[in-house]
Amino acid sequence: MSLLPRTAEEFSSAEYWERFFKKRGDKAFEWYGDYNSLCGVLHKYIKVQDQVLVVGCGNSELSEQLYDVGYKHLTNIDISETVVTHMNQRNAERRPGLTFQQVDATQTPYEDACYQAALDKGTLDAMASEEEGALARNMLTEVGRVLSVGGRYVCVTLAQESVIKLAVEHFVQLGWAVRLHCLQGESGKEEDSFSLPVFVLVCTKFRQPMPTPILEMCLGEDGAPTRLTQVSELLSAVREHQAYSVLRKKLRTGTDASSNLSLTLCHTKTGLPRYTLTVQDCSPGAKVQRSNHFAIFIVPQGSETAWLYCSSEGQKQLAASANFRRLVIVAMHRNQEYTDMQAVQAELSPMVMDLAPPGMPANQQVPFLSVGGDLGWREEVSRGVSELSGEYCVENVKGEDGELYRRLVFLSNAALVQSESRLVSSKTTSSHKKRNKKKTKPAAPPTMSSSSLSVDSGFLCCAHHEVMVAGLTVLGVGAPESKDVPVSVLLVGLGGGGLPQFLRDFVPNVTVEVVELDAVVLEVAKEWFGFRPDDRLTVTLGDGLDRICALEKEGGCLFDVIMFDVDNKDCTVGMSCPPAAFVETSILQKVCSLLTPRGIFMLNLVCRDSALTNSVLQRISTLFPSILSRKIEGEVNEVLLCSRGGNEASDGARIPQSLNQAAKNLQSALSSSRSDHRPHIDIAEMLKDLKVE
Repeated sequence: MSLLPRTAEEFSSAEYWERFFKKRGDKAFEWYGDYNSLCGVLHKYIKVQDQVLVVGCGNSELSEQLYDVGYKHLTNIDISETVVTHMNQRNAERRPGLTFQQVDATQTPYEDACYQAALDKGTLDAMASEEEGALARNMLTEVGRVLSVGGRYVCVTLAQESVIKLAVEHFVQLGWAVRLHCLQGESGKEEDSFSLPVFVLVCTKFRQPMPTPILEMCLGEDGAPTRLTQVSELLSAVREHQAYSVLRKKLRTGTDASSNLSLTLCHTKTGLPRYTLTVQDCSPGAKVQRSNHFAIFIVPQGSETAWLYCSSEGQKQLAASANFRRLVIVAMHRNQEYTDMQAVQAELSPMVMDLAPPGMPANQQVPFLSVGGDLGWREEVSRGVSELSGEYCVENVKGEDGELYRRLVFLSNAALVQSESRLVSSKTTSSHKKRNKKKTKPAAPPTMSSSSLSVDSGFLCCAHHEVMVAGLTVLGVGAPESKDVPVSVLLVGLGGGGLPQFLRDFVPNVTVEVVELDAVVLEVAKEWFGFRPDDRLTVTLGDGLDRICALEKEGGCLFDVIMFDVDNKDCTVGMSCPPAAFVETSILQKVCSLLTPRGIFMLNLVCRDSALTNSVLQRISTLFPSILSRKIEGEVNEVLLCSRGGNEASDGARIPQSLNQAAKNLQSALSSSRSDHRPHIDIAEMLKDLKVE
């Protein structure tokens, strides 16, 4: 037998409540929390001597408990004759001064300004869905009439958005002060409690309407109020608390290694995102020490986009290596200041304990883990807006290898680094360090200014760029017989300009044309990534598809290499690089016609949809019989090296001797460049996992 409404509208139906109370009988159903969970906030706003109108009292024990602690001036009204009769009979002997009356809350018989408080527990929620909110507005108007100046409407509610919006806007228009308390509802067993938090709305009547709305949000009964300026901000805060409460209930009642739930914590004053917390449970079969219940891992600033911290598989691996039943992975946000690890721990400790796994002892200490005990370092050096790609920022970060890097990030997809380059001091124009992938303790944040740093053009941060460069071995670049043979490259997608600049600086006899759609990206590359076009490196602003079509139409211009390294702005497609139009058969045919007989088409393919990947490969193979592929470890990227000739490799397990020698030739050619920097790339390493498609 169901005692809960089947639809929200049933809350407002007198017939429903008649059936409800007849079925419930003497068992008080504390729909929105009991006296113990509400008394703190109720006593704060309702004085013992106040005349109190209890709207829609039901068979709740709340009025009885208030009466027992000294509130003797309670007028209880309800629309249900059954409940009024029952409650009067129940209290006739023990509480002779506590009366219940059958009264419609929208049309009460009481005089104006005769009450100092009106208490509503769930009645607003019940009425708000009826007659498009008209019933609730009538009730609120009636409450306003019977309250005296300084009187308070105290409403216990689940704060459904339409309900709270209706009430808040109603009282704001009247010039009342509005405050909303979010109560977490700690009483009772977790499995028996509501997952949604209970809110208490307190609206105070003034003699003269307030010209500027007073809107405040409080966490808990005694939380300091946060002043808000618009109703929409209040509604947003309510949604965040509700989402957090649902997540908290789920985490406190079970574990699930297959999912990693996330939530974002915002700065209390600015409302800006400050921390993102991802909860990762260990798999049921994992051997975890009995005392290792729960730990917090702080991701170093600037490392949020690393595979280990941002991908589902990486987070599972991190949790397994940490060896705790539950690991909360904490990422810090851009444009926020963090003093030190101790300050971050103090800030997070009250919140993260809510995310502890079920069964963890109450006095259990929770360790905070990090890489080398350091918060990392990040410095934003520029921010702007592109009409095509939205807001972006350029930032310097300290990698876990202790080196400095510069990144371009579009904030519409802040988890993706659009471009990245390694930085060196301008005083040291050559860096002879090879990339060290082993995690070491990060150095202290640098004190040098951005103007004293320059981009190391010999260092390619993206592994797929390294594979594309290594793919030039198929052309025989660097071989003795190709010493003076020119190499022409068409690259669609500029980014920070690291790849085309590397080609120009280190590949002998190369000319590169880059096609870039976004003029802002070109300016960012020039200003912040040291990109310097010249007669061997030119940029064409425009759509890559249009440029390919124009080149084919012009005729006579052939390229040895055509590279597609362009991202897809449409996030609804399972392929984030390139846009689907770039791998349509008609475009691939044009690409094929623009290549020299020995030419290679190189594609950076980022696709999570296996069926879509197979479709792309099938289309490419009809025009390019020879396809070598190289997956990028720890990433979704896969580089395709496509040509019309025979494969140089016979299988994906090893590199034949001919390609080994070609790799040595290219390595030597790159190293003989007269550039101020040295190329940091291992050609043989990039080729060793090539696979024949």
